[in-house]
Amino acid sequence: MKKYKLNIGWLYPDLMNIYGDRGNIIVLQKRCEWRGIKTEIISIDQNTNNEQLLNCDLLMMGGAQDTQQEIVGKDLEKKKQTLKKMIEDYVPGLYICGGFQYLGKYYKEASGNIINQLGILDMYTENPGDRRLIGNIAIEVDFVIANEVKQSKWVEKRKGPHGLRPQDDDDCILVGFENHGGRTILGSNIKPLGKVIYGYGSNDVSLEEGAIYKNTIGTYFHGPILPKNPELADWLIARALEKKYGSTSSSESKEKIELKILNDSIAKKAREVILKKLIKNY
Repeated sequence: MKKYKLNIGWLYPDLMNIYGDRGNIIVLQKRCEWRGIKTEIISIDQNTNNEQLLNCDLLMMGGAQDTQQEIVGKDLEKKKQTLKKMIEDYVPGLYICGGFQYLGKYYKEASGNIINQLGILDMYTENPGDRRLIGNIAIEVDFVIANEVKQSKWVEKRKGPHGLRPQDDDDCILVGFENHGGRTILGSNIKPLGKVIYGYGSNDVSLEEGAIYKNTIGTYFHGPILPKNPELADWLIARALEKKYGSTSSSESKEKIELKILNDSIAKKAREVILKKLIKNY
């Protein structure tokens, strides 16, 4: 059996680690370990350079308070071109809340002040300042197709609070917790991560949550997201292995990695309990 190893880059672990986002790193590491895939966690912060960032096969960045994000923003400017190159080259990444917002064009504060962001993804964030979007959230999404989210058909049975309810494949449902003042609006060149069943999402108008671009995922899901949604963790791991060990020289590898199936019955049961609480007649 071929031996695999993934270098997992944890961006600013001391500054961008609110609401237990470090749990995402633990899940990625353990699900690799259970499959015999070696991992090395590489901390990317003010003391690391672009070469160390380029050595990562998979990236994760959490959220933080405004003070910490200001510090991170200054250092990210030094790494912007490298990070953009990696994202465009299909290096998988999970970016949570503030980490998600950094990838956009700008962040407009309630005062009207505009803070330029990295401009890697076609999106922007505005904070109206009237209220935060807080609470449990559930969205429908499908990770069957690599590099693309395929939205399944919507039906009227078992309606959620928005009058929508997906088909019965619960593997297409992600659950989590959101807490953000910013409203993120996607451009035409980027797709939402999923459709809101319950909660607010990236903003309280479009009923869309997060974003997916190539192998990069942005989301407002805290909690953290991966323990509750192991399919998403496996999607990231598989994309990282394909990128690193794929047989083609193309940046979008054509060789698919078949991961060993793990027993996720407890995680799925927990998700079912959450959904029964969120959605009447689920």
